[in-house]
Amino acid sequence: MAWTHDELQFSSLYLTRFAASFGFMTVLTLLPDYIDALGATGVTIGLFITALELARTVGIVPLGWAGDRYSKRLVLLGALIVSALAYLVFAYVTTIPGFLAARFLQGIGLTGTGLLSLALVGDLAPDTGRANRIGKYNAFRMAAGIAGTLGASILFALTGFGILFGLLTVLLIVAAVSVWLFIDSDETQITGFAFTDLALNRRIVTLTSFRAQYAVAVSLVRKWVPIFVGVSAAQGGLAYGTVVVGAVLAVEKLTNMLCQPITGQLSDKQGRALFIFLGGGGYGLIALAFPFAPAFEGFITLSVPLAGEITGAVIAILLLNALLGIADAFREPASMALFADEGKGEGITSSFGVRSLVWKPGSVLAPLVGGWVMGQFGIEWVFFAGGFAALSGVMTFLGILSWNYGSRAFHQW
Repeated sequence: MAWTHDELQFSSLYLTRFAASFGFMTVLTLLPDYIDALGATGVTIGLFITALELARTVGIVPLGWAGDRYSKRLVLLGALIVSALAYLVFAYVTTIPGFLAARFLQGIGLTGTGLLSLALVGDLAPDTGRANRIGKYNAFRMAAGIAGTLGASILFALTGFGILFGLLTVLLIVAAVSVWLFIDSDETQITGFAFTDLALNRRIVTLTSFRAQYAVAVSLVRKWVPIFVGVSAAQGGLAYGTVVVGAVLAVEKLTNMLCQPITGQLSDKQGRALFIFLGGGGYGLIALAFPFAPAFEGFITLSVPLAGEITGAVIAILLLNALLGIADAFREPASMALFADEGKGEGITSSFGVRSLVWKPGSVLAPLVGGWVMGQFGIEWVFFAGGFAALSGVMTFLGILSWNYGSRAFHQW
């Protein structure tokens, strides 16, 4: 049976999301190897993450404005080309400044591909099925996370950087060709500066009370999980190789991928705010448990090909990261759909741009703080800080939502 034009458009956007996320997760999986190879410590480790987030912050407003004002399709194509160039650079990095430059270029490409492809999905999806479509779109991102973590770790162990980043570049080029062939030009173009009006939207302001704090939680927890598993014991880590790091990251993507289409569909029916609250609260509680994983070190020891000996601590972290994936699957499609609801017809790319901007202070500054906390107090305190940030955000969101809209808002939003 031949695909319809709409199905080809959505499939092109799903492929775009897969390719961009594959690249992001590849570099994240190899981050402990870069840290050890380049001799990075403390605040420099945080800077490795901040360089990426700074670039993603710089790109939000101009790319969001250009997408709404001119053509989402053409801006998305440009971002895919920049991404392809960025991953070629990673294959030849030998210094800390070089790695930071590659991360900055990667960040610009990631902002463009993520912001514009999500805006196009939100624009094309029907109002009553928007979170479901976004959940499917995010499922491809999670599938790329699995392929990026496991595939990258195994390919790196067998071949090194060259073949790995060459395959990634080809994948991004295929995605760009797909967008060029199948995505329609925009039917609506927004004049003026939509960011201003949407930044003052009452529902968006209420949601950002949670999102600004939650950004700190995710930036600390998600970024420090692979560091915790992969760095040397001298820095408080478990000192496992890239295959184990990849498996830990992949399990979070797997549970998230499986759950998002379902939780997105449920949030279309039951209310977006309720799912944001449940997902954010669950994430905070699970984050607080990570520092206790080493207590299970001696419970079991398994011998796994390519990975070596796997202890009870790794199994505990695998379980916790799987639960993080489920928690975030409750929050993410509901949050994205709410921003799409508010931006539809008013500047949907700018609406998602506001969503990204609110995230950036936490995502840029938290890794630097996390690196300092890790150096001063130990890696476990990074997870404590992340967990408390998520719970604080949830309680703030609950208080503002209940005060301004009443308890029924959990189901009405």
